[in-house]
Amino acid sequence: MTQNRRNFLQTTSMAGGAVLLGANSALAQPSRSRVMANDKINVAFIGIGGRGRANLNGVVNQGKEEINVVALCDVDDKRAGDAYSTFPEASKYYDYRKMFDEMHKDIDAVVISTPDHTHFHPSHAALELDKHLYLEKPMAHNVWEVRQLTELARERGVATQLGVQRHTIENMHRVVEWIHAGFIGEVTEVYSWIDSARGMPKEPGSMEVPDDVKWDLWLGPARSREYHNSICPYGWRFWWDYGTGEMGNWGCHILDIPYWALGLKYPTRVWAEGPEVDRKRTPQQISTHFDFPAADGRGPVTLHWSQDKGGPAILKQKGLDPKGNNTLFIGEKGMLLCGFGQRKLLPEADFAKMAELEPTIEKSPGFYLEWINAMKGGPAATCNFDYSGPMTETVLLGNVAYRAGGEAFDWDAENLQVSDNERAQMMIKDRYRSGWRIE
Repeated sequence: MTQNRRNFLQTTSMAGGAVLLGANSALAQPSRSRVMANDKINVAFIGIGGRGRANLNGVVNQGKEEINVVALCDVDDKRAGDAYSTFPEASKYYDYRKMFDEMHKDIDAVVISTPDHTHFHPSHAALELDKHLYLEKPMAHNVWEVRQLTELARERGVATQLGVQRHTIENMHRVVEWIHAGFIGEVTEVYSWIDSARGMPKEPGSMEVPDDVKWDLWLGPARSREYHNSICPYGWRFWWDYGTGEMGNWGCHILDIPYWALGLKYPTRVWAEGPEVDRKRTPQQISTHFDFPAADGRGPVTLHWSQDKGGPAILKQKGLDPKGNNTLFIGEKGMLLCGFGQRKLLPEADFAKMAELEPTIEKSPGFYLEWINAMKGGPAATCNFDYSGPMTETVLLGNVAYRAGGEAFDWDAENLQVSDNERAQMMIKDRYRSGWRIE
């Protein structure tokens, strides 16, 4: 059973009804209209606890008088905190499907900050309804979902922004400028990492579902399981059914640096190493690798990502301090070691007399304000889906390579096809539980 947009709007308010969003629905031509310059933007928020509350505050604070909070949706009343009393005129929902059914004509834009496994379905619904979309990272739970959202957003002509807010940090801008200026010459390899040992949580028992949690709605398309507070509200991140581990958690933030600096898009070869794969839980250590072909005037690049306590082995080999750093560019003339807040050219003696460049990357007006301005006809937000979609796909491909045994495979990005690795191919798209299937 699949469901198109017309049926979606007729059936989502039915109590207990399953919603199936058909990717091949016969839809009207996309609307290219923008919110008029003097109009207020009616924004709905799905997921308003934790990171969701930060996004709610960010949009309201940066948008100021331009924003109307018209709807708030969350499956956890306790996690939602005081958002409902802070915005008393906003309509309250537990189920985003009912919200869209009743309010789709009153909503201009949607902000989604739910767990990874429930990014795709509400995002897809919003885009089919021509709503501008701010989505927390990673964009979705699997590669296929990311590609669907990227292409649908482009088709509908809406303003998008993925929650990679560190893109606005000016130190990152200077790193990109140094790479573009050729200070270290042609870059051939990049190492990026997160200094973390989080993962492999203990297998929990079961608990009674709290009165303030709508557990079945929280599960959404994922397979059913009994509630435990070590999974909801946060520990889900380290369970494959719901999260994407530290790679999904930090990969989009940190790989934003080499992606931007080198103009990366889709890798052509992927492989990984790590501890024995656990079918249910994400690892505490992982190394993934991606080959990118030459493009746009640069040569081929190999990108290495790792979750390593203390950073990857190459730092010790070269006597480099991981503190405050997360990326090492290796070029023909030297290296660039950096983090979100610091940067250094190496060997330091070779660059001691280097003059600082005049900035060429404009300071962001504000990460949320970029999105708001784009809705009103301004330039695309810097982490719009055409940029952040391929980056997210790469992040998730690293998990695929690890979970499929680590053996290298060629990747046909155009067709979302893995060569000679059936197990990896099966992980490109999730299987949804009954009532959530998409075609």
